[in-house]
Amino acid sequence: VQLQASGGGLAQAGGSLRLTCTVPETIFSIDIMGWYRQAPGKQREVVAATGRIGGTSYVDSVKGRFTISRDMAKNTVYLQMNSLKPEDTAVYYCNAVIRATAKGDDYSYWGQGTLVTVSS
Repeated sequence: VQLQASGGGLAQAGGSLRLTCTVPETIFSIDIMGWYRQAPGKQREVVAATGRIGGTSYVDSVKGRFTISRDMAKNTVYLQMNSLKPEDTAVYYCNAVIRATAKGDDYSYWGQGTLVTVSS
């Protein structure tokens, strides 16, 4: 299963970007979908996540600025990023816990990463 992420780019501080991640294949179910990021010289961290029945969680540094949402019918998760700060600069990765077939197990899959650069 290959997740397809898009939407990164360059933004000025205070600006906005929207990331999109889609599971293009026909699969049985998707549980948690989320976004992670990795800044240069730092470890990857979870930014936001959402479960299959709703519910969201955010790292403290993005609360009130980022919003994660999900379109179940399209197997797509979004990350709306507002009030961007230079410290948000990182490669953003989407992640999904997927069960490919009804009798299969849940596995974690990653997108290819999309670069977000915020200039001051």
